[in-house]
Amino acid sequence: MLLQISVAMKAMPWYSLLPTVSEYLVETGWTKCYPRLYNVGWLAYLVYLAIYLIIVEFGIYWMHRELHDIKPLYKYLHATHHIYNKQNTLSPFAGLAFHPLDGILQALPHSLCLFFMPIHFTTHLALIFIEGVWTANIHDCIHGKLWPVMGAGYHTIHHTTYRHNYGHYTIWMDWMFGTLRDPEEDGGKAM
Repeated sequence: MLLQISVAMKAMPWYSLLPTVSEYLVETGWTKCYPRLYNVGWLAYLVYLAIYLIIVEFGIYWMHRELHDIKPLYKYLHATHHIYNKQNTLSPFAGLAFHPLDGILQALPHSLCLFFMPIHFTTHLALIFIEGVWTANIHDCIHGKLWPVMGAGYHTIHHTTYRHNYGHYTIWMDWMFGTLRDPEEDGGKAM
């Protein structure tokens, strides 16, 4: 666990670069972010938020999957995170123990959306914060069994098989692209 904390703390300053650059681009008018809900109204806000979340879910799924499928990316970036590959080596700290570029690449869909998808700025910041909490949560090995949420049970399988459950907040992308492995059907072997 001390190694996980050390890796996470060394990467943390680098992780902050993407939101910092994103905020600068928002404040200088380069993105489609809006500051007030009344700029678009509640209905548009909810529609934009749903589309944003779907795009981010899709983007993170494929970014994570490619970090596994493209061998140099796995070897030099993502393998740092996957040294924690058994239930007894996973902890919330493993959720932040990434190579800095790996962490930035997996958060990139959040920032790229800002350029083509209208999103409330404070909502965007809240989702980035929730991302950090979520990342810790799915590495704590406590399976909440709340369908269709990609909880720790699913993600523990990901850390033990390397070929399943690449998804983000939900299991939908894994289901759509054939990489879903359910911990209930797995018989608890990976948990």
